[in-house]
Amino acid sequence: MKEHTYTVSVTWTGNRGVGTSGYRDYGRDHLVSVEGKPVLEGSSDRAFFGDVDRWNPEDMLVAALSQCHMLSFLHVAADAGVVVTAYSDQATGTLVLDGAGGGAMSDVLLRPSVEVLGGHKADLDALHDKAHHLCFIANSVNFPVRHASSAREVDSL
Repeated sequence: MKEHTYTVSVTWTGNRGVGTSGYRDYGRDHLVSVEGKPVLEGSSDRAFFGDVDRWNPEDMLVAALSQCHMLSFLHVAADAGVVVTAYSDQATGTLVLDGAGGGAMSDVLLRPSVEVLGGHKADLDALHDKAHHLCFIANSVNFPVRHASSAREVDSL
């Protein structure tokens, strides 16, 4: 078996001069970096006193699932001889709080909209299912990742 290691640095930048002296006294801002890539500005969700203009971990988790499914789907489509001409997704994730300050994602719904060169629209459900089973991220979470896909056929590139 092959292994791949991913190294990410997270640096908190939200110290307002008093550290974490109180729950509302510190910022949730942080930087997420990987060597050689642009830095992502992160925070917590607004509901947890974060900056709405920055990525939060929940956004990034849903994005990772959506990206992984898309990349897996494009791979299985190419292998099956299905020509994808466009792909977009409007994914949503649901976070359920437990009342003790924690919680968990209860599910993620991917809504991929795929455009394919004519004649392959009927194959897409099977390809989405195969992509789901190949997705590293979907295989790593303990909640359902569901799909509600749509497709359109086009006559030419």
